[in-house]
Amino acid sequence: MAVYEFVTVDVFTESRFGGNPLAVFTDARGLTTEQMQALAMEFNLSETTFVLPPDNPQHDAKVRIFTPRTELPFAGHPNVGTGYVLAMRDASPPEHYVFEELAGLVRVHVLRGAGGVVGTRISAPRALSIDIGIPTEIVAACAGLGQADIATMAHEPLVASVGTPFVIAEVASVERLSRASPDIGAFRSAAQKFPEMASRFSLLLYARRDGDATRLAARMFGPLAGVLEDPATGSANAALAALLTSLAPGENADLTYEILQGVEMGRPSKIIASARKTAEGPVLATVEGSCVPVLKGTVEV
Repeated sequence: MAVYEFVTVDVFTESRFGGNPLAVFTDARGLTTEQMQALAMEFNLSETTFVLPPDNPQHDAKVRIFTPRTELPFAGHPNVGTGYVLAMRDASPPEHYVFEELAGLVRVHVLRGAGGVVGTRISAPRALSIDIGIPTEIVAACAGLGQADIATMAHEPLVASVGTPFVIAEVASVERLSRASPDIGAFRSAAQKFPEMASRFSLLLYARRDGDATRLAARMFGPLAGVLEDPATGSANAALAALLTSLAPGENADLTYEILQGVEMGRPSKIIASARKTAEGPVLATVEGSCVPVLKGTVEV
């Protein structure tokens, strides 16, 4: 049997046992797709990543990302955490890494503090894309809320992506957001109505904190992907930042959002998401956060 090393880190937090835990297999050469999926199911975290040599030697790594049930083309906290792990293991970490992923190339910028590497900032692999609208009553049912709890003045619930699609909807207040509870039956029914979303019918809800459009609270439910609730979802919040920036007045905008997530789960997370739009080009997004090492070990496969 082959032995594979793993480490875990808490992402989007400065404190152990906060944020979103991530398992990283730092050298996954020899593992099959089925074995990677089985290991992700065994860890049962929101995501587990597997680091492989890049196809293009000009890049730093190929990174595969798995939830307990499926492989993802891109995700935020796995990239932030994997970049942090590689930088911490590097005697002289570079300014940035480039990861090859199913959604495209992900640039990971290493963040440093007084004590060394503290986290990373990633650039989403794709520009903002906006897809179908989702009826308010379906979103409310999935979230265990009433239709009046879903705010629609800024935008109707819709599917948006910067690499992985999410249903995004605004909730009328932080208090109502805290009352949300995923209804798995409603999610399954919604996936049947929108088969193009299939197992990726994942819902990001957000609310403005004290009415501030750039200080937000968020929750993400993805039960069909094996994640009932996620403590911190970088890819969804990057899409949210890009969406809100696209709706900002004027042709040019460069906005930064402070987003709190995971509070209701007892794993508070702080995500900094930024997006930029210009009259000439698409809306691009980044997401960043701090990381804390937690566990390390080996697995025989």
